[in-house]
Amino acid sequence: MQDVREEAGRHWWVLGVRGVCAILFGILAIVWPLITLITLVILFGAFAIVNGIFTLIGAFRGAHPRDSKIWMIVSGVLGIVAGIIAWVWPGITAFALLMLIAAYAVVVGVAEVIAAVRRRTAGDTDWMYLVSGVLAVIFGILLFAWPASGALALTWLIGIFAIVYGVSLLYLAFRTRGVRHRGMAGTAPHAA
Repeated sequence: MQDVREEAGRHWWVLGVRGVCAILFGILAIVWPLITLITLVILFGAFAIVNGIFTLIGAFRGAHPRDSKIWMIVSGVLGIVAGIIAWVWPGITAFALLMLIAAYAVVVGVAEVIAAVRRRTAGDTDWMYLVSGVLAVIFGILLFAWPASGALALTWLIGIFAIVYGVSLLYLAFRTRGVRHRGMAGTAPHAA
């Protein structure tokens, strides 16, 4: 089990990049709440594609249980597809964008919750995977529940979610990095 944690610890930076991208996206959405729909679509598309790519990198490079890896791959591919759809049809309506973002958040969140449960059964006790997945699902459900909340509220809600999600990923990245460093320190030869 220690080998699995150390292998995952080698790729802590993938989670860190995802966290930084989410935080930057969130800050942009809050700082410019009245940005045009096209800009929001492009930003969302970029975020979804980058997040999807790094989720796939994490799935293929990390030492995850097989079932967890499958869900990470599904999550990464869906993120890339959502981003491409946003770029191919940038003139979609605000409602369609809201539904796209809500569906993306729910699917990614469910995939992360499933991956967290699988990791837990494999002996990994890090609860931040579960927290980030639950936050994504809650965000998606809120968007589905209140689709007519207005562009300003939508951009702020998206921004706040992205920042909280990004911070949870950064926390997880540094915890994972710490596990690797503790594992390496435990295997270093001791001086006599």
